[in-house]
Amino acid sequence: MTLDLTVADAAAKTATKTLPDAQTVTSVTHWTDSLFSFRVTRPASLRFRSGEFVMIGLPGDNGKPLLRAYSIASPNWDEELEFYSIKVPDGPLTSKLQHIREGDEIILRPKPVGTLVLDALLPGKRMWFLATGTGFAPFASLMRDPETYERYEQVIMMHTCRTAEELTYGRELIENLRHDPLLGELYGEDFANRLLYYPTTTREDSPLMGRITDNMTSGKVFQDLSLPPMSPETDRAMICGSLAFNVDVKAVLEGFGLNEGANSEPKEFVVEKAFVGDGI
Repeated sequence: MTLDLTVADAAAKTATKTLPDAQTVTSVTHWTDSLFSFRVTRPASLRFRSGEFVMIGLPGDNGKPLLRAYSIASPNWDEELEFYSIKVPDGPLTSKLQHIREGDEIILRPKPVGTLVLDALLPGKRMWFLATGTGFAPFASLMRDPETYERYEQVIMMHTCRTAEELTYGRELIENLRHDPLLGELYGEDFANRLLYYPTTTREDSPLMGRITDNMTSGKVFQDLSLPPMSPETDRAMICGSLAFNVDVKAVLEGFGLNEGANSEPKEFVVEKAFVGDGI
């Protein structure tokens, strides 16, 4: 998840670091020609709630920091920070960011914010994570946070991309998570059955297809997963995708009787508004 927001700050140099608020890249993985993830060192003072985002970036052509909001894909207990990004050939930031390598430095402003946090929702039985593309990132954090499973009996991850290849990051993460020794120790052998995964494609044939909105309004996802339709008494949801996706899914959830909440007023679902498209 990313936000197209340029912050014009002076790029001060020091004798030991070439960038302000610098963190060091520890690994980079290119999942497709258009998607990659990377991990960086974590500032010792950084505290965040799983699901939040921070501003990261690189110096722009004018020497001033070019920053975007990126959801932290790693959980709040991780010693490093992980991010998941799209590659935009002409994007002011990602045209540069996609070429980072281990040992490089990026700018990271350690002031986490965001609406996709557990405290913004009322207690419930089932949690639905609804994402397209790199909107998966905040849920990669939340699914790896034990607190999510303390609060909810079931977690359902619905993720839609154009092709099956674009689902690889999420699929591998969930496969590994279902065999996570910590979560298995905490919640027993049945833990894997508490995390349900519903990946769909829209442009390539795959076992599951269709947009999240269509699969919910038709009832297909509930039938496929043997779940009852969503109810404000039992179901909670988080949405992260393009602006159009967020608007469409919000309308579907409201059709089920759910209401939008916020940090200051918890309700049945929340939307990450800091996502503006692909021009990053």
